[in-house]
Amino acid sequence: MSDKEIMYDVKNYVATITINRPKTLNAFTGDNIKEMESLLAQAAADPKVGVIVLTGTGERAFCVGGDVNWEKGTGGKSGLQDLDFNFNRQIAECPKPVIARVNGYAIGAGHHIAYFCDYTIAAEHAIFGQNGPRVGSPAGGYIVSHAANVLGHKRARELWMLCRRYTAQQAYDWGLANAVVPMAKLDEEVQKVCEEYLSLSPTCLKIVKRSFYHHMEPILKRDMNELIKEVAPNYFSTGEQQEGASAFLEKRKPDFSKFR
Repeated sequence: MSDKEIMYDVKNYVATITINRPKTLNAFTGDNIKEMESLLAQAAADPKVGVIVLTGTGERAFCVGGDVNWEKGTGGKSGLQDLDFNFNRQIAECPKPVIARVNGYAIGAGHHIAYFCDYTIAAEHAIFGQNGPRVGSPAGGYIVSHAANVLGHKRARELWMLCRRYTAQQAYDWGLANAVVPMAKLDEEVQKVCEEYLSLSPTCLKIVKRSFYHHMEPILKRDMNELIKEVAPNYFSTGEQQEGASAFLEKRKPDFSKFR
């Protein structure tokens, strides 16, 4: 196993970007996201790549979002404050098909990364859900609002505002996943879909994907940082985010009562 936290491989015109942090259920740090953005751009520009696959190491997790230790930060400053999170927009702008290979938990940012992909294939044991309000992580902007494009507003608001957990079958029924297969068949299914994409006109696929991008474009202009400035510009100085992160790390229920 590689000691790199983000792995990259190209084989048979398929580029695979893998989060390799299994001890944290493939949670990422700011540096990890920057590297993933760089690799996605590299794959998008590489003529030897026709399809891009995003996944995580092992059989427990695809990605559970930001590493809460990193999000909590040090010296009273959250790691989120210095993060310009463009990865989801980059998936939407990528001219090539992007597949989420969901091999376990897809929670928080790991989940919304998956629903921004063009196609999502989940193992039967995968669990989907959002986490932001549970841990004081102020997700906002287009990464939230695009859920309504995928699910409709009622389901999207349930997903984001209640932070419930959903099985792979529920995710499939809702339209968050395109296919659900046994873990032993996951790579086979991914390969099959990659081959389908590679058999099609790459230029026509680019045109089709750009058409969906233009439908999404109005919401892509509003990101998380803009929403924080609009709704709660002093959010990171109130202690609310730190309370959520600390409670998660201490395995206790957060007390948000004084922030209401």
